[in-house]
Amino acid sequence: MRKTLEEAKRAIRYGDVPIGALAVCEGHIVGRGHNRKEIDADPTAHAEIIALREASRALGSWRLAGVTLYCTLEPCPMCAGAMVLARLPRLVYGADDAKMGAAGSVVEILRDPRLNHQVAVTRGVLSEESQALLATFFASLRKK
Repeated sequence: MRKTLEEAKRAIRYGDVPIGALAVCEGHIVGRGHNRKEIDADPTAHAEIIALREASRALGSWRLAGVTLYCTLEPCPMCAGAMVLARLPRLVYGADDAKMGAAGSVVEILRDPRLNHQVAVTRGVLSEESQALLATFFASLRKK
């Protein structure tokens, strides 16, 4: 998770919300991402989507069996949907997202029994650090 926080800090260089993600398989990082919505002018350029894409390329499959995704923030509905579609077995994240969280804070996509796949979720890992990074970023925006 500490490496995920470092990845999140890269987004700040582009004026983007500092969210980071790492995809890990058998102890090796197979995908990484940080938010790139601003620099890429792409609403889908979320850290999680980028990390999932890299993992799929590295593993040669869209099915990400055996991969754990680590994120600094609870995923939004788009990212959670991508995790279900990728058959991701496990997600570990830092801070809850009370406005867009799709792992139970606002909606529950990852463990919805009506879907064809559920993702095991571990929440709150380095939550304070993840929240502090976001709070500092948004405070600096308000000052501008």
